[in-house]
Amino acid sequence: MSQYLLSVHGVDEGSYPTPEDMARAFRDVDALNQELHEQGAWVFAGGLHPSSTARVVRSQGGAILHSDGPYLEGKGHIGGFWIIDAPDEEAAMRWADKATVACQGAVEVRAFQNDPSS
Repeated sequence: MSQYLLSVHGVDEGSYPTPEDMARAFRDVDALNQELHEQGAWVFAGGLHPSSTARVVRSQGGAILHSDGPYLEGKGHIGGFWIIDAPDEEAAMRWADKATVACQGAVEVRAFQNDPSS
């Protein structure tokens, strides 16, 4: 079994055209979360506050610098994510198919690197 990150990409403001669309997405995501639990694929998931609340920490010339805002400038940002257990990429992609419908946003799928000590 491998772990995969399913990250939801969208635009912070106006991600949902109407309040009803947002409510439906929240219901659908809750149902997907329940299915992930029932199928033993759930590891962890979470939604993120808007990118305007982000802080960036970097080391530069021996100093630690803090700045406001997202690391990358742009309209699209990660709005939430799932970490799932799946036997292979094909299975992870099937979960992503369901996730993109549930959250009404693009979902990126990436495998975690294997632990070199295992």
